[in-house]
Amino acid sequence: MHLTDPNPHRLTSPEAAPNFGLLIIGDEILSGKRADKHLPKMIELLKERGLSLAYAEYVGDDPERITAVLQRAFESGDVVFSTGGIGATPDDHTRQCAARALGVNLELHPQARVLIEQRMQELALEQGKTYDPTHADNLHRLNMGVFPQGAQIIPNPYNKIPGFSCGHVHFVPGFPVMAWPMMAWVLDTHYPAFFAKDAWQERSVIVFGAMEATLTPLMEAIERDFTGIKVFSLPSVDHPEYGRHIELGVKGAPDAVTPAFAALVDGLAPFRVKLGPELVRS
Repeated sequence: MHLTDPNPHRLTSPEAAPNFGLLIIGDEILSGKRADKHLPKMIELLKERGLSLAYAEYVGDDPERITAVLQRAFESGDVVFSTGGIGATPDDHTRQCAARALGVNLELHPQARVLIEQRMQELALEQGKTYDPTHADNLHRLNMGVFPQGAQIIPNPYNKIPGFSCGHVHFVPGFPVMAWPMMAWVLDTHYPAFFAKDAWQERSVIVFGAMEATLTPLMEAIERDFTGIKVFSLPSVDHPEYGRHIELGVKGAPDAVTPAFAALVDGLAPFRVKLGPELVRS
Protein backbone atom coordinates (compact mmCIF):
# COMPACT_ATOMS: atom_id res chain seq x y z
CA MET A 1 0.00 0.00 0.00
CA HIS A 2 1.28 3.44 -0.90
CA LEU A 3 1.22 6.59 1.20
CA THR A 4 -0.43 8.56 -1.60
CA ASP A 5 -4.17 9.01 -1.36
CA PRO A 6 -5.96 6.18 -3.18
CA ASN A 7 -8.73 8.60 -4.15
CA PRO A 8 -6.93 11.86 -5.01
CA HIS A 9 -9.91 13.37 -6.81
CA ARG A 10 -11.75 13.47 -3.48
CA LEU A 11 -9.19 15.94 -2.17
CA THR A 12 -8.67 18.05 -5.27
CA SER A 13 -12.26 18.49 -6.42
CA PRO A 14 -13.41 22.10 -5.95
CA GLU A 15 -16.99 20.91 -5.57
CA ALA A 16 -16.77 19.18 -2.20
CA ALA A 17 -14.54 18.95 0.83
CA PRO A 18 -13.30 15.50 1.89
CA ASN A 19 -14.77 13.61 4.79
CA PHE A 20 -12.94 14.28 8.05
CA GLY A 21 -12.58 11.55 10.66
CA LEU A 22 -11.04 11.23 14.12
CA LEU A 23 -9.44 8.24 15.82
CA ILE A 24 -8.84 8.46 19.57
CA ILE A 25 -6.46 5.76 20.75
CA GLY A 26 -5.75 4.69 24.33
CA ASP A 27 -6.94 2.35 27.07
CA GLU A 28 -7.00 5.30 29.46
CA ILE A 29 -9.97 6.77 27.59
CA LEU A 30 -11.98 3.55 27.45
CA SER A 31 -11.26 2.75 31.12
CA GLY A 32 -12.36 6.19 32.26
CA LYS A 33 -8.98 7.15 33.73
CA ARG A 34 -8.98 10.15 31.42
CA ALA A 35 -11.84 11.97 29.74
CA ASP A 36 -11.53 12.54 26.02
CA LYS A 37 -11.16 16.19 25.06
CA HIS A 38 -10.16 15.70 21.42
CA LEU A 39 -13.63 15.11 19.97
CA PRO A 40 -15.14 18.49 20.94
CA LYS A 41 -11.90 20.27 19.98
CA MET A 42 -11.77 18.60 16.57
CA ILE A 43 -15.36 19.66 15.94
CA GLU A 44 -14.45 23.21 16.97
CA LEU A 45 -11.33 23.37 14.76
CA LEU A 46 -13.26 22.15 11.75
CA LYS A 47 -16.26 24.40 12.38
CA GLU A 48 -14.00 27.46 12.57
CA ARG A 49 -12.95 26.62 8.99
CA GLY A 50 -16.42 25.90 7.68
CA LEU A 51 -15.89 22.13 7.84
CA SER A 52 -17.50 19.32 9.81
CA LEU A 53 -16.56 15.98 11.33
CA ALA A 54 -18.00 12.95 9.55
CA TYR A 55 -17.16 10.33 12.18
CA ALA A 56 -15.07 9.49 15.25
CA GLU A 57 -13.89 6.19 16.72
CA TYR A 58 -12.37 5.17 20.05
CA VAL A 59 -9.78 2.37 20.06
CA GLY A 60 -7.94 0.75 22.96
CA ASP A 61 -4.24 -0.16 23.01
CA ASP A 62 -4.68 -3.39 21.07
CA PRO A 63 -2.25 -3.63 18.13
CA GLU A 64 -4.47 -5.85 15.98
CA ARG A 65 -7.47 -3.58 16.37
CA ILE A 66 -5.42 -0.42 15.83
CA THR A 67 -3.90 -1.89 12.66
CA ALA A 68 -7.33 -2.81 11.29
CA VAL A 69 -8.76 0.64 12.04
CA LEU A 70 -5.79 2.38 10.42
CA GLN A 71 -5.98 0.18 7.36
CA ARG A 72 -9.58 1.29 6.86
CA ALA A 73 -8.50 4.90 7.32
CA PHE A 74 -5.75 4.64 4.69
CA GLU A 75 -8.08 2.96 2.22
CA SER A 76 -10.96 5.39 2.79
CA GLY A 77 -9.41 8.41 1.10
CA ASP A 78 -10.76 10.49 4.01
CA VAL A 79 -8.74 13.00 6.01
CA VAL A 80 -8.28 11.24 9.34
CA PHE A 81 -6.62 12.51 12.52
CA SER A 82 -5.28 9.89 14.94
CA THR A 83 -4.49 10.93 18.52
CA GLY A 84 -2.36 9.01 21.02
CA GLY A 85 -0.01 6.05 21.08
CA ILE A 86 2.92 7.60 19.21
CA GLY A 87 5.34 7.69 22.13
CA ALA A 88 8.13 5.19 22.81
CA THR A 89 6.79 3.18 25.76
CA PRO A 90 5.58 -0.45 25.54
CA ASP A 91 1.89 0.57 25.43
CA ASP A 92 2.43 2.88 22.42
CA HIS A 93 1.60 0.93 19.29
CA THR A 94 0.33 3.48 16.78
CA ARG A 95 3.55 4.03 14.82
CA GLN A 96 4.14 0.30 14.40
CA CYS A 97 0.50 -0.35 13.50
CA ALA A 98 0.52 2.40 10.89
CA ALA A 99 3.56 0.85 9.22
CA ARG A 100 1.95 -2.57 9.27
CA ALA A 101 -1.31 -1.24 7.84
CA LEU A 102 0.64 0.40 5.00
CA GLY A 103 2.91 -2.57 4.39
CA VAL A 104 6.09 -0.52 4.84
CA ASN A 105 9.03 -0.53 7.26
CA LEU A 106 9.69 1.85 10.11
CA GLU A 107 12.67 4.20 9.91
CA LEU A 108 14.11 7.11 11.85
CA HIS A 109 12.94 10.24 10.06
CA PRO A 110 15.97 12.51 9.54
CA GLN A 111 14.14 15.74 10.31
CA ALA A 112 12.49 14.19 13.35
CA ARG A 113 15.93 13.11 14.57
CA VAL A 114 17.22 16.69 14.36
CA LEU A 115 14.21 18.05 16.24
CA ILE A 116 14.40 15.41 18.97
CA GLU A 117 18.12 15.96 19.44
CA GLN A 118 17.52 19.71 19.69
CA ARG A 119 14.93 19.07 22.38
CA MET A 120 17.29 16.78 24.32
CA GLN A 121 20.03 19.41 24.18
CA GLU A 122 17.60 22.02 25.52
CA LEU A 123 16.59 19.73 28.38
CA ALA A 124 20.23 19.06 29.26
CA LEU A 125 20.94 22.78 29.31
CA GLU A 126 17.90 23.47 31.51
CA GLN A 127 19.08 20.80 33.96
CA GLY A 128 22.69 22.02 33.94
CA LYS A 129 23.93 18.78 32.40
CA THR A 130 26.12 17.96 29.42
CA TYR A 131 24.24 16.51 26.48
CA ASP A 132 25.49 13.03 25.60
CA PRO A 133 23.94 11.74 22.34
CA THR A 134 25.18 8.22 23.11
CA HIS A 135 23.45 7.96 26.48
CA ALA A 136 20.91 5.13 26.55
CA ASP A 137 18.04 7.46 27.49
CA ASN A 138 18.78 9.78 24.59
CA LEU A 139 19.06 6.91 22.14
CA HIS A 140 15.72 5.59 23.37
CA ARG A 141 14.06 8.98 22.87
CA LEU A 142 14.97 8.83 19.18
CA ASN A 143 12.37 6.09 18.86
CA MET A 144 9.76 8.85 18.98
CA GLY A 145 11.00 9.85 15.51
CA VAL A 146 10.72 6.37 14.02
CA PHE A 147 7.87 6.60 11.52
CA PRO A 148 6.59 4.56 8.56
CA GLN A 149 8.74 5.00 5.48
CA GLY A 150 7.66 7.99 3.43
CA ALA A 151 5.99 9.80 6.33
CA GLN A 152 6.08 13.59 6.64
CA ILE A 153 6.48 15.31 9.98
CA ILE A 154 3.92 17.47 11.77
CA PRO A 155 5.71 20.17 13.80
CA ASN A 156 5.05 20.26 17.52
CA PRO A 157 5.26 23.86 18.87
CA TYR A 158 5.13 22.67 22.48
CA ASN A 159 8.28 20.57 22.76
CA LYS A 160 9.51 19.95 19.17
CA ILE A 161 8.78 16.18 19.27
CA PRO A 162 6.95 15.85 15.95
CA GLY A 163 3.94 13.92 14.85
CA PHE A 164 3.70 12.52 11.35
CA SER A 165 1.46 12.19 8.32
CA CYS A 166 1.06 9.24 5.98
CA GLY A 167 -0.88 10.54 3.04
CA HIS A 168 -4.10 12.00 4.42
CA VAL A 169 -3.93 10.25 7.79
CA HIS A 170 -2.30 12.45 10.41
CA PHE A 171 -0.85 11.24 13.72
CA VAL A 172 -0.52 13.50 16.77
CA PRO A 173 0.18 12.91 20.49
CA GLY A 174 -2.57 12.29 23.00
CA PHE A 175 -1.71 15.41 25.03
CA PRO A 176 -4.15 18.20 24.08
CA VAL A 177 -1.54 20.94 24.62
CA MET A 178 0.46 19.36 21.80
CA ALA A 179 -2.23 17.76 19.66
CA TRP A 180 -4.55 20.72 19.16
CA PRO A 181 -2.08 23.20 17.59
CA MET A 182 -0.73 20.33 15.49
CA MET A 183 -4.22 19.54 14.19
CA ALA A 184 -4.76 23.20 13.37
CA TRP A 185 -1.43 23.32 11.53
CA VAL A 186 -2.38 20.32 9.40
CA LEU A 187 -5.71 21.87 8.46
CA ASP A 188 -4.22 25.28 7.66
CA THR A 189 -1.26 23.84 5.76
CA HIS A 190 -2.84 21.05 3.73
CA TYR A 191 -6.55 21.77 3.39
CA PRO A 192 -7.24 25.54 3.12
CA ALA A 193 -8.72 25.02 -0.36
CA PHE A 194 -11.70 23.36 1.32
CA PHE A 195 -12.36 26.02 3.95
CA ALA A 196 -15.89 27.34 3.58
CA LYS A 197 -16.40 29.95 6.26
CA ASP A 198 -19.89 31.48 6.28
CA ALA A 199 -21.00 28.83 3.75
CA TRP A 200 -23.09 26.84 6.24
CA GLN A 201 -26.04 27.69 8.43
CA GLU A 202 -28.41 25.89 10.74
CA ARG A 203 -31.89 27.21 11.64
CA SER A 204 -34.25 25.50 14.04
CA VAL A 205 -37.32 26.05 16.17
CA ILE A 206 -38.32 24.65 19.54
CA VAL A 207 -41.49 22.59 19.17
CA PHE A 208 -43.70 21.67 22.14
CA GLY A 209 -46.38 18.99 22.22
CA ALA A 210 -45.31 16.97 19.18
CA MET A 211 -43.89 13.52 18.51
CA GLU A 212 -41.09 12.77 16.06
CA ALA A 213 -43.07 10.07 14.31
CA THR A 214 -45.84 12.55 13.55
CA LEU A 215 -43.39 15.09 12.12
CA THR A 216 -41.38 12.60 10.03
CA PRO A 217 -43.43 13.01 6.81
CA LEU A 218 -42.88 16.79 6.97
CA MET A 219 -39.16 16.30 7.49
CA GLU A 220 -38.97 13.92 4.52
CA ALA A 221 -40.86 16.38 2.34
CA ILE A 222 -38.47 19.24 3.16
CA GLU A 223 -35.42 17.16 2.26
CA ARG A 224 -37.13 16.03 -0.96
CA ASP A 225 -38.14 19.54 -2.02
CA PHE A 226 -34.95 21.42 -1.10
CA THR A 227 -31.77 20.04 -2.66
CA GLY A 228 -28.73 20.03 -0.37
CA ILE A 229 -30.78 20.60 2.80
CA LYS A 230 -30.58 18.25 5.77
CA VAL A 231 -33.41 18.19 8.30
CA PHE A 232 -32.72 17.29 11.92
CA SER A 233 -34.80 16.52 14.97
CA LEU A 234 -33.37 16.62 18.49
CA PRO A 235 -35.85 15.54 21.18
CA SER A 236 -35.31 16.32 24.85
CA VAL A 237 -37.24 15.22 27.91
CA ASP A 238 -35.57 17.26 30.64
CA HIS A 239 -34.02 20.37 29.12
CA PRO A 240 -33.25 22.90 31.90
CA GLU A 241 -34.92 25.75 29.99
CA TYR A 242 -37.49 24.21 27.64
CA GLY A 243 -38.39 20.95 29.38
CA ARG A 244 -39.85 18.29 27.09
CA HIS A 245 -39.58 19.45 23.48
CA ILE A 246 -38.19 18.79 20.02
CA GLU A 247 -35.66 21.06 18.35
CA LEU A 248 -36.61 20.81 14.68
CA GLY A 249 -34.47 22.44 12.03
CA VAL A 250 -32.65 22.49 8.73
CA LYS A 251 -29.00 22.96 7.81
CA GLY A 252 -27.07 23.68 4.64
CA ALA A 253 -26.00 26.64 2.50
CA PRO A 254 -27.49 29.89 3.87
CA ASP A 255 -29.35 30.75 0.67
CA ALA A 256 -31.02 27.34 0.72
CA VAL A 257 -31.68 27.29 4.46
CA THR A 258 -33.89 30.39 4.46
CA PRO A 259 -36.68 29.07 2.17
CA ALA A 260 -36.39 25.53 3.56
CA PHE A 261 -36.84 26.76 7.12
CA ALA A 262 -39.81 28.90 6.10
CA ALA A 263 -41.41 25.84 4.51
CA LEU A 264 -40.68 23.80 7.64
CA VAL A 265 -42.38 26.33 9.92
CA ASP A 266 -45.36 26.63 7.55
CA GLY A 267 -45.60 22.85 7.49
CA LEU A 268 -45.95 22.75 11.27
CA ALA A 269 -49.18 24.83 11.24
CA PRO A 270 -51.56 21.90 10.59
CA PHE A 271 -50.20 20.06 13.62
CA ARG A 272 -51.38 22.85 15.96
CA VAL A 273 -48.23 22.60 18.04
CA LYS A 274 -46.80 25.31 20.24
CA LEU A 275 -43.60 26.87 18.92
CA GLY A 276 -40.84 28.31 21.05
CA PRO A 277 -37.73 30.33 20.14
CA GLU A 278 -36.03 30.10 16.77
CA LEU A 279 -32.29 29.36 16.81
CA VAL A 280 -29.63 30.21 14.22
CA ARG A 281 -26.11 28.76 14.12
CA SER A 282 -23.43 29.24 11.52
